[in-house]
Amino acid sequence: MVTTAGETLSGNAEESQNSSLSTAAARNLATTTKTAPQMQGITSRWLLRLLPWVQVSGGTYRVNRRLAHTVGDGRIDFDIDGGSVAIIPEELRELPALWEFTDTGVLAALAERFIQHEYAPGEVIAQAGTPHDRVVLIAHGRVDRIGTGKYGDETVLDALAGGDHLGDAALHHADGQWEFSYRAVTRVTVMTLAREAAREVVDRSPTLRDHLAAGTDGDAPATDAGGESAIALSSGHHGEPALPSTFVDYDRAPREYELSVAQTVLRTHTRVGDLYSDPMNQVEEQLRLTVQALRERQEHEMINNPGFGLLHNADLRQRVRTRSGPPTPDDLDELLATVWKDPGFLLAHPKAIAAIGRECSVRGLYPDAVDVMGHSLPSWRGVPIFPCNKIPVTPEGTSSVLLLRTGEEKQGVVGLHRSGIPDEYEPSLSVRFMGVDDQAIVNYLVSAYYSAAILVPDALGVLEDVEIGH
Repeated sequence: MVTTAGETLSGNAEESQNSSLSTAAARNLATTTKTAPQMQGITSRWLLRLLPWVQVSGGTYRVNRRLAHTVGDGRIDFDIDGGSVAIIPEELRELPALWEFTDTGVLAALAERFIQHEYAPGEVIAQAGTPHDRVVLIAHGRVDRIGTGKYGDETVLDALAGGDHLGDAALHHADGQWEFSYRAVTRVTVMTLAREAAREVVDRSPTLRDHLAAGTDGDAPATDAGGESAIALSSGHHGEPALPSTFVDYDRAPREYELSVAQTVLRTHTRVGDLYSDPMNQVEEQLRLTVQALRERQEHEMINNPGFGLLHNADLRQRVRTRSGPPTPDDLDELLATVWKDPGFLLAHPKAIAAIGRECSVRGLYPDAVDVMGHSLPSWRGVPIFPCNKIPVTPEGTSSVLLLRTGEEKQGVVGLHRSGIPDEYEPSLSVRFMGVDDQAIVNYLVSAYYSAAILVPDALGVLEDVEIGH
């Protein structure tokens, strides 16, 4: 080797020491072994795997139910659609001031004027000594009635829950003050009727005005303990008594679910597909990862979408809160009580599952593992707990745990899709060729259609505000 003056040999020192061809140089002549493109965002997507899927040929799925409300039990039932609450006009007869009032048109006018409000834990709903300016109906949550105790201190006199009301004096008294204070203990949803709105209806209705002026001393109407429109039956009789006649009444405005869609346009240059598709087809790999991303978004929407997502559409009466923050065994038992008819599985964020394990370990409990599809999973009372990172974790470090009963035959939660669509790539997912543009870019429209439906309210329970960092 010849070097010039000032040239250093340090850069070639390692090369000069080799007595054979180096691996770095040899790689230029070798064929590498490559993997298919990897994607960290792919998860197990247990919800999509576990839900029974119902074919929705017409694009819309209607859930017919029995008419469900009870008049006469002293508690007010609501028409709850996810997080939206509406007043059932006949249920206003549960208010003492409206007992035996049967004008449904006037009751409907009152119901239309109620407004939904939300209160956080600790917020005051009504303060003693302030004007009694509204009627308040509790749709969900716990409210404490606070007054003065025997020794002059502030005392919780009673605990109110969904179905209770905070007085109806605003209907028939022009003035007055709240006798007690009412404070939210948990997150509370209420329906309020302002006194001005109530007086507007009273002034337009002579029958209501006369009813309120006369007062009412009658008892509440006969109750139906089932919570649904009663079916008259007879049992335990002898001989040939006259049997009752009956019919099954239906909900007059059933909920309908339209299939939602997640879409994207996949763009690939023709040169890439023509020249670089050996040994792997570039378009197929692009499409595979795009489909995976769409399925991840689909599971996210089925949990978090405000219109049909499970978290937002769980019945308010099916939501429970932890006793102290962390998910204790007592809290899980409380959650199981909400879906006690054949519970299927629990769904929780991986960090929430870790918190459940910690709370069980502290109490010396070691829940059995169950085998599902070859996977060993934790369980509670024999109900498997599946991880799902789509369940959100708040900045405060809280999450939720879902409990589902699934299947149409069990009146549970079902997934909705439409298979057999044009250019179908997977069930209810299509890949449609859109042509080649003037830049030689091939465009494919990738669409996934889906939704979820809760057939009856007790098919889904939610344990809310679970602390995962305790």
